[in-house]
Amino acid sequence: MLNFSEESVDRADGTLLEQRFTADCLALLRALVESTAAKEGLDDDRLGEFVLAVDEIACNAVEHAGGGGHLVLRRLDGALECLITDTGPGFTPELPETAPDLDSTGGRGLWLARLLTDRLTIATGAAGAAVTLLMHLP
Repeated sequence: MLNFSEESVDRADGTLLEQRFTADCLALLRALVESTAAKEGLDDDRLGEFVLAVDEIACNAVEHAGGGGHLVLRRLDGALECLITDTGPGFTPELPETAPDLDSTGGRGLWLARLLTDRLTIATGAAGAAVTLLMHLP
């Protein structure tokens, strides 16, 4: 079993958690993000929404970008920011404006993460993708 507690940090740049992940540790990653965000003051409803959004993006990295990624969770001026990067082939950074059709085979995770967070940005390049999620603290 993996132990994430050693990767929890509290640095001057606001970093609270920094962790590489694979499919085998997604459940532990969710628990650690939830615990860290709760300690920072994210309340119940927003906490669940933030954890779900982070999980959707992490799952996308595992499924579509080579089996894993890197997560950095920071506290920035009254908000939590989660950056998830991967080394996959990249993808079109346009976010769906509406829910994907039920017959669609993809796009729901990004759409849901965008809906649940206060800001979602995507940067792609030859070295992979970087998705940033932001949630304001109460």
